[in-house]
Amino acid sequence: MSYTLELGKKAKSAETVIASAGTLIKNNALAAISKALIENKERIIAENAKDIEAAKANGMSEAKQDRLKLDEKRIADMAKGVDDLIALGDPIGEVMDGFTRPNGLRITKVRVPLGVIGIIYESRPNVTVDAAALCLKTGNAVILKGGKEAINSNVCLGAIMREAIEGAGLPADVIQVVENTSRETTTEIMRLNGYVDVLIPRGSANLIQAVVQNATVPVIETGAGNCHVYVDASADLDMAVDITDNSKTQRPSVCNAIESLLVHKDCAEKFLPMIAERFKSHNVRIYGCDRTMAILSGIEKATETEYATEFNDFVIAVKVVDSIDEAIAHIRKYSTRHSECIVTSSLASAEKFQKEVDAAAVYVNASTRFTDGGEFGFGAEIGISTQKLHARGPMGLRELTTAKYLINGNGQIR
Repeated sequence: MSYTLELGKKAKSAETVIASAGTLIKNNALAAISKALIENKERIIAENAKDIEAAKANGMSEAKQDRLKLDEKRIADMAKGVDDLIALGDPIGEVMDGFTRPNGLRITKVRVPLGVIGIIYESRPNVTVDAAALCLKTGNAVILKGGKEAINSNVCLGAIMREAIEGAGLPADVIQVVENTSRETTTEIMRLNGYVDVLIPRGSANLIQAVVQNATVPVIETGAGNCHVYVDASADLDMAVDITDNSKTQRPSVCNAIESLLVHKDCAEKFLPMIAERFKSHNVRIYGCDRTMAILSGIEKATETEYATEFNDFVIAVKVVDSIDEAIAHIRKYSTRHSECIVTSSLASAEKFQKEVDAAAVYVNASTRFTDGGEFGFGAEIGISTQKLHARGPMGLRELTTAKYLINGNGQIR
């Protein structure tokens, strides 16, 4: 039996138990995970240090090293995220609709788990805990395939969570971490039809497209974020500086950070020096169009490549536009349909932008960094879906469920 097939069979076996588990046992298992994370923080940090050392040796950027790093605060945050899930309602069994047909059949639509969820992701070991906890709460078994750059962290976190849930009365195989980091193993997971019910890739555009193109099981696309802020002619420029700076520099390695800045020509000469000055404290590298270069000295020429790139770093591409229509057209061309923002004092511009921009989250006068399950009040999230089926935006508890129809009769035949 192949390694991946064995994972699939174990997950299917565990699914039958977790799918029927009550809220109390699931919450007890989550509480055990939270407690175990704190109790094993030194063990986690020691394993994470091996990944950080390897990342440095391989020349990983500081921004991406930050995404990889675990310390006491981040472990505490992961544990708190699990605790927050305990406090949220259990969606499983929720009645979504119900009606009686003229023939007396009583039809009820209820929420049920998806089954076995496979998650393929990069770099961020906190995803290992967030994803496992969300799947457990929603009655799903999960197979977690992280990147080789975080293998020591992921294996450690997986072992801790498996021990915790087994102690709470659930099968350890509700949570499985793939320890083989080869591409062949990843491809095999993409094709585990009959064992994996849905696959969720989370990471770079290259990773997501590789999964979409190679998977034979259903896929929900998440993650890639070529996001924009557009500063309209009527914008409050101080507000625009704060929003642009936060959207770019607060944590540049994540998918809801912006990669491009669009500025209306009427405010460009005043606004661009303001944001360039703010960016200096983070040493942001700026690429710009010809009009941007005429206003800001010492920046580099932006090409099609820069406007299409998700930098995940302290780098941004800037373009001066003649109108909101040009801004929207630029976004349509380069956006990954994740998160887009307009800064404006015009109600008409705000409404036009939100109506015409096609993205999972469209902001008026607020940072794109709020596109997050926790910030939306969903608890942790499995990722940000950038497609339109079966979920869109932050994928919290309800997005990890599907529906079942329960039909009750008293002898009806057709």
